[in-house]
Amino acid sequence: MYDFIEGNIDRISPTHVVVENGGMGYLIAISIITYERIKNSKQTRLFVEQTFKVENQSPVAMMLYGFSEPEERSMFQMLTSVSGVGKNTGILMLSALEPDVLSSAIVNGNIGLLKSIKGIGEKSAQRIVLELKDKIGLGQKGAGSLASAGMSDSVIEATAALSTLGYSRKIIDKTLAKISKSGSDATVETLIKEALKLM
Repeated sequence: MYDFIEGNIDRISPTHVVVENGGMGYLIAISIITYERIKNSKQTRLFVEQTFKVENQSPVAMMLYGFSEPEERSMFQMLTSVSGVGKNTGILMLSALEPDVLSSAIVNGNIGLLKSIKGIGEKSAQRIVLELKDKIGLGQKGAGSLASAGMSDSVIEATAALSTLGYSRKIIDKTLAKISKSGSDATVETLIKEALKLM
C-alpha cells in the first residue's frame, strides 16, 4: 500500500499527473484543486489512494488517486465510502469544492451546495449528508475552521463558486472577509460580484 509518492513531474493535465520516481513514472489521477496547487512545480509529493478495478470478482487494473494535502485524501476516502459515490465522483466533487467547504456543507446539511456539483442529485446529496455528517463532526479541521469562523451559507457558497473560477483559497478568504465586514447579510450573488471587482 502506498502512502505518498514524491518525485519529478514528468507531465501534468487538470485530471492526471505523471510523477517520476526511481526510473518509474506513476500515472496518478488528480482533482483540479490539486492540479492548481502543483501545476507550476517541478517536483511534488502526492498523498495517494490505491484502488483496484474488479471484474468477475478479480482485480484487473490498479489506479492511483493523488492529493496535495492529507485532508483532501481523507475527504476522498469518506466521500467514496458512501453508497453510490464512486472514485470518479469523489474526484469530481473535490474538483468543484475545497475539502473544508465540502466538510462544512455536509456538517450543515447544505444540500443545495452539494447539488450544485455536476453529477450530484438530490438523493445523492441527502445520502452524503446522512452518512457523513456525524463522521466529519465539528472536530474535523475543515469543518471546524469554517464553523468557528462563523461563515454563513452565503459565504460558503460564494467561496465554492470563486474556487471553481480558479482563484486561490487564500485570496478568496481575504477578499470575502473584507466584503463581509461591510455587509454580513449579502446574498451569494452580491458576494461574488463584489469579490470579482476586488480580485
